[in-house]
Amino acid sequence: MAAAATQEQTAYGGWQSVVATLVAERGDSLTRYAWLISGSADDAADLVQDALVKTFGRLRNGFTVSSAEAYVRRAILNTWLDKGRRTTRWRRIAHLTAVTDIRDSSAPATDSRLDLSAELAKLTPRERACIVLRYYEDLKVDDIAEWLGISSGAVKRYLSDGLATMAVALAEDPSSARPGPTTTDTQGAIHVHRI
Repeated sequence: MAAAATQEQTAYGGWQSVVATLVAERGDSLTRYAWLISGSADDAADLVQDALVKTFGRLRNGFTVSSAEAYVRRAILNTWLDKGRRTTRWRRIAHLTAVTDIRDSSAPATDSRLDLSAELAKLTPRERACIVLRYYEDLKVDDIAEWLGISSGAVKRYLSDGLATMAVALAEDPSSARPGPTTTDTQGAIHVHRI
């Protein structure tokens, strides 16, 4: 009985140290990733917390920090998509009750980031996930399809629809175009840059 308790404590200390190292070394990166997926700092923190609980909720041996990070990133994405499926109806009426709290900033790129953030918020959860995975995680279409469990054609459609939605809104006033996360080349193609 004492030997089993000692093994359990050793195993617990093993995964606990992986969690501590993961949060210390990669916590900011995971939070940024969750923020890009969700568009909200509060939701990002909740997504990271939920993903850590889902990943380490059961005793798991053999995790390294890098493999645990991959599991947590996947759990963040899945949690966001699940939440999106559950709250589709709420998002249709949320604009009637929600008031955004926006503060002005003197940082030169803030306006561009706010524009990009606002446009990402208008996308469906799948479109947003595809765009973040493509342009932030720098994944190829086939890799995104594998991550999301959908076809490559669906990923291409979500990317196309999402970029088209964002391009129309961001290019509405070309006279006030600012350098930032998106630029247009001479042939009118939209390029999204990492922030």
